[in-house]
Amino acid sequence: MVDSLPETMMAAGYDAPGGPEVLRLEELPVPRPAPDEVLIKVAFAGVNRPDVIQRMGFYPPPPGASPLPGLEVSGTIAALGEGVTAWLPGQKVCALAPGGGYGEYCLVPAGHCLPVPAGLAMDEAAALPETLFTVWHNVFERGYAREGETLLVHGGTSGIGTMAIMLAKHFGLTVIVTCGGASKCAAALAIGADHAIDYKAQDFVAEVARITGGKGVEIVLDMVAGDYVPRNLQCLADDGRHITIAVQGGLQASVSMVEIMRRRLTMTGSTLRPRSDAFKALLAQEIREVAWPLVENGKLRPIMDQTFALADADQAHARMEAGSHIGKIVLKVG
Repeated sequence: MVDSLPETMMAAGYDAPGGPEVLRLEELPVPRPAPDEVLIKVAFAGVNRPDVIQRMGFYPPPPGASPLPGLEVSGTIAALGEGVTAWLPGQKVCALAPGGGYGEYCLVPAGHCLPVPAGLAMDEAAALPETLFTVWHNVFERGYAREGETLLVHGGTSGIGTMAIMLAKHFGLTVIVTCGGASKCAAALAIGADHAIDYKAQDFVAEVARITGGKGVEIVLDMVAGDYVPRNLQCLADDGRHITIAVQGGLQASVSMVEIMRRRLTMTGSTLRPRSDAFKALLAQEIREVAWPLVENGKLRPIMDQTFALADADQAHARMEAGSHIGKIVLKVG
């Protein structure tokens, strides 16, 4: 099977960090799978904020990963590495990738793949892994989310935000989101959020207090950091959990440790890409058992924004940086 692969493929890469315009098509060798890896012939690739940060030069790929951007793909299994028995050539899968999604072929650890069920379009399949893995791990594993609790999500119409709304609602949580503008608030409510706060026109701390009757929320999913952190802590109920997954508003925050002790608050956070292959495989297994049935029965679908050709990856990045998108941006590769 490996022998029948083409020698070269087209991919969207860059020579040096910079703005979206540095992305361009290039011809590269088709990679070959190592033991426990699969080679996916890519149909679609998701576009995520880490791709943009990598292109800017601030988020280098982990050792051994492809230098190409792209952390999630959908497609068909093109070749199997030694020892892979869970998949067969030709199977439709989506996968969390360590990098390399912006190419016609992408190497992925076999344990990071999920089957694409009937009824799930391949563009939608490519839009699931990165957000689903991130939200599941942070909200449900690190944040210990439970039915009946309330979750505050910043950036409610982002890829992560829309997935957090839908997944939390499926598991019985009340969801409050912040969004920039009335139209985005309306979109978040339509997706399923219980409350949407326009952070450009309202003080989200005061609004959370009003919505919760002064109690606060059990969990904050924060993608801003910086000066949002002390304000987020004001939104938390006693014994609340604060989870940071991005630092778009700044790397540093000043908080009262006395307040954390007095109110028994938990502060945590994570980045997914540097975690071990074994960790991601275990996460994929849990998602397949607990959350993937929602995909299989059609109850969970990503919110799709716009699809771009692989050759227009620069335009996809520009759209993401502009911040006007609602849901997921994907590239049509194959």
